[in-house]
Amino acid sequence: MRAVVQRVASASVSVDGKVISSISQGLMVLVGIGNDDTLADVETLTNKILNIRVFDANDTMWKSSVKDIAGEVLCVSQFTLMANTTKGNQPDFHRAMSTNASRELYATFLEKMRQLYVPGRIQDGQFGAMMNVSLTNEGPVTLTLDTRKFEYVSVSGGTSSKKSSGNGNKEANNQTTDVAASRSAASVHPGPSELDIA
Repeated sequence: MRAVVQRVASASVSVDGKVISSISQGLMVLVGIGNDDTLADVETLTNKILNIRVFDANDTMWKSSVKDIAGEVLCVSQFTLMANTTKGNQPDFHRAMSTNASRELYATFLEKMRQLYVPGRIQDGQFGAMMNVSLTNEGPVTLTLDTRKFEYVSVSGGTSSKKSSGNGNKEANNQTTDVAASRSAASVHPGPSELDIA
């Protein structure tokens, strides 16, 4: 499960020229769901979004979460975040969960966000619709989150030392193992591997 998180002064979503959701200061979150994501991924991502410290406090950067500042969150489902661009120039979306299954898991994601925070401060776009998203990014501050890996791990032979590279790969492997173990206990099963985008 992936998310692009932006710190915003304001953000809104329009469908057919009509604003359907808007927020003031807070986070704009684009959410991509993979074809084998489960409740474990929802749990990990919702907690990270609501608790990551991207706001200032007492003139000090990176001290407050969106909850700490009583900010709002605008979430938009974005299957294109799961694109595979390694071959050719046309994005491949087969890693994205099928429409019906992702609709259900995305609804669970929103429900979990509202359980963990103030329900009225969690806004949403319109699943499956052609949306226009407008925002004013503060900073700019933009983060990418992935329930499989939260850090960019250096490849062998990079500029990092062998020790730090090894530790990074070990941490990444541990994260993957932990998430995989959590998935086996999750109650939501992955949808069909074939993409069905409306």
